Amino acid sequence: MAKKIILLLVLIISYSVSWGANKKVYFVVSPNKKVSIEIQIGERITWSVSHANTSVIAPSELSLKLEDGEILGVNARVLNKTLKYHKEAIATSFYKKNKINNEYQELILSFKNGWGIVYRAYDDGVAYRFVMDRKKSQTVLSEQADFNFDGDYSSHVPYVCDLRDGDPYCSAFESLYDEIKISEFKADSLSVLPLLIDLKDHKKAVILEAALENYPGMYLTRNKKTVRGFEARFAKYPLETKVGGFHNLNMMPSKRTDYIAKITGRQVLPWRAVIIASEDKELLNNDMVYKLTGKSRILDTSWIKPGKVAWDWWNNWNISNVNFKAGVNTQTYKKYIDFAHCNGLEYIVMDEGWSISATDISALSPSIDLKEIITYGKQKGIGVILWASWRGLTVNMDYNLAHYANMGIAGFKIDFIDRDDQLMVKSCYEIAENAAKYKLLIDFHGMFKPSGLNVLYPNVLNFEGVRGMENAKWHNYDAPLYDVTMPYIRMLSGPIDYTPGAMRNASKSCFRPISDNPMSMGTRCHQLAMYIDFEAPLQMLADNPTAYTREQECTNFIKKVPTVFDETIALDGKIGQFLSIARRKGSTWYIGAMCNWNPMPVEVDFSFLPEGKYIAEVFTDGVNADRDATDYKYMSFAVDNLSNKTFQLLSGGGLAMTITLKQ
Repeated sequence: MAKKIILLLVLIISYSVSWGANKKVYFVVSPNKKVSIEIQIGERITWSVSHANTSVIAPSELSLKLEDGEILGVNARVLNKTLKYHKEAIATSFYKKNKINNEYQELILSFKNGWGIVYRAYDDGVAYRFVMDRKKSQTVLSEQADFNFDGDYSSHVPYVCDLRDGDPYCSAFESLYDEIKISEFKADSLSVLPLLIDLKDHKKAVILEAALENYPGMYLTRNKKTVRGFEARFAKYPLETKVGGFHNLNMMPSKRTDYIAKITGRQVLPWRAVIIASEDKELLNNDMVYKLTGKSRILDTSWIKPGKVAWDWWNNWNISNVNFKAGVNTQTYKKYIDFAHCNGLEYIVMDEGWSISATDISALSPSIDLKEIITYGKQKGIGVILWASWRGLTVNMDYNLAHYANMGIAGFKIDFIDRDDQLMVKSCYEIAENAAKYKLLIDFHGMFKPSGLNVLYPNVLNFEGVRGMENAKWHNYDAPLYDVTMPYIRMLSGPIDYTPGAMRNASKSCFRPISDNPMSMGTRCHQLAMYIDFEAPLQMLADNPTAYTREQECTNFIKKVPTVFDETIALDGKIGQFLSIARRKGSTWYIGAMCNWNPMPVEVDFSFLPEGKYIAEVFTDGVNADRDATDYKYMSFAVDNLSNKTFQLLSGGGLAMTITLKQ
């Protein structure tokens, strides 16, 4: 019996030694030594991530399956490894700060048969990507990207919703957040990115992607192997399309292939990234997507002008006290131009209706003299941006871009894209690149989330993929809750086309969806704070000129707030409860704070200010704003970097402030 036990032990030890000999372990550590990636390569490739003593990602598999049956990540053989430290300052274009510190440790693993994986560890997160180095193009059948955890944590899940033609990979990307345990994730559902997980020790992890190009966007669903994790899903490549989607404004996939992408032999795939935060407020000032994406492909960006826009559609062209019938006509748009000029705005948007058809924008509506409108705008220093459906623009893209650029427009607001399969991602890059040739701005409204496209092509200033204020026209949802949740999650991907600025504001009990004369949920100061808190280089004024003229004091504040900044500081915040952000442009500071429907005090510590004496001009909720949400109080007072003040935010409330050096 003893001999059998000894033999069994020998066999176990021999197997363990053999298994260990075939298994390689590599580490990547962040500059501050708190974040660590462990990569194990054996029969499968797994990665795990920790922050100090907290597990962030439990061992999770990754692989890439190609058409010929080859699986990159199974029995992989490492040929070379390169470990290096990188530090640089990145000058940004049209962003919330003018420079970024890009510092990380990077591990490059090169494998047999011409492929590799790059891992990066930052102080605020981690990322990896596949790299191909082959002579021939490749067909990717599927990609395995697992994100497992060591506990069944609470998560903020933006489920795919508002499907187009019943296709789970075609939607408006305007999800609210379900706060659920990982194990409660609906088995038949998908989540868009980013997705947030509450970890131990009050830490947060946010899963997202960056540098998405020539590849489909990533979705998440519950990992079938564990109730404590997620696995990636991707739209199959469209083989055939048909007219469909919302009001038949899109081309929808009618037949898909069995693969997700065709890639070149030498291509880098998108980054799979996890942002890590020890405090909620850190998520309000994160640069991960910008750091991972790369440099601008537009060498001369001097012609790109961010700014604010007088927008027509949300307010239903509801100007009054004029001697003409307001609507989609030349006189109305001249009035919008006059308003923009008087209030220092840069643009107007002409939304749907300026062309005869939304799916063919080559012919103008008889009520529109576009040349006259553009000429009038130029005389007033106001640019004209045209709305177009994706289908309407791309049916003859080269002609449309050249034709309207020659007429003198400033850019296009492109709507109803509603997909991010490889074909659509390629199309959006083509639009950005070709628009840049004609010096045209792009606002991708009705769009998948940004994942770095705007970094490479900074003429793309905005993206939707957000539950913006347009939804208040038809839906009574919890907007204040969303407003103090989304900036911690969706805004990590990039700018948002939320379209704030309502002058008709309603408390929770008074709000009603009214399409023709809409209102917003929450207080006036909640709306004003959005111009500081929400990142949008092309920022809309959603209400009508008459409403803004009646509320000139608030309009004067809005027109002063820049849309891009030199510095951003996250002052305080708690996901789903409130946020407080300070931004600087030149020597002037701006502070915006918002809360959910629960009133609360917000303390502002002014220690971030440089030495000097300052004047703070403050818009804060009026004493009766809980009943009449338009009620606000304006005041000014002296502050310096030793000051500390507390402001009471009422239900759905806000705080908006400018701080200037005392003369």
